Amino acid sequence: MGRVEPVRLIAWSDYLCPWCYNAAVRLQRIEEEFGDAVQVEWRSYLLRPSPAGRRDLERFRAYTQSWLRPAAEEDSGVFQPWQTDVGPPTHSVPPHQVAKAAAELGEAAFRRIHERLLRAYFAENQDITAAETLERLWLEVGLPHEGFARREDQALLQRIFDEHRKALDGGASGVPATCVQGNDVIIVGAFPVEFYQRWVNRALAARAEEADVPSQA
Repeated sequence: MGRVEPVRLIAWSDYLCPWCYNAAVRLQRIEEEFGDAVQVEWRSYLLRPSPAGRRDLERFRAYTQSWLRPAAEEDSGVFQPWQTDVGPPTHSVPPHQVAKAAAELGEAAFRRIHERLLRAYFAENQDITAAETLERLWLEVGLPHEGFARREDQALLQRIFDEHRKALDGGASGVPATCVQGNDVIIVGAFPVEFYQRWVNRALAARAEEADVPSQA
């Protein structure tokens, strides 16, 4: 019997999307449940790709009441409608730049900042597009101060836009969006944990069956 390759899930997400927070919580649970049999690769998707002027704070506060919908779902993130006087966020790019800079330091560094950005925004009402906030969160999760400047690297910025474009080209009309590496079918939505469990189990079963087939060489 050959070795069964792990299932690699590609997940496109935006740090300003509440449903992406739920998807992150659920996919983390999938990783914990399946261990080395599953790997999740997070890619950038930009709901607000460029600044469009500072939005009205009161209207933004009213919008964040809609976060109570994803908050009411099972296996959700922690949400708090906006109560502070900071923000609103300007656009999607800054937190993705920080996440990409962390990824340059390794998977563990990326995971720490990825979770922290989502929690800071949705649970703590912090403006994760403000440079001072991003730097504080970076240091808070134990990343080296000198690495924070890497976020301004044009190659990382280009990667963010390339990942976003690839999602659009693949048919992702929104986020969260997920596919299995090697399969071009992208599904959009924050699905229940049970959906991801069935999806991964089917993929693992298919790979195990392929591994059992003797080589024709």
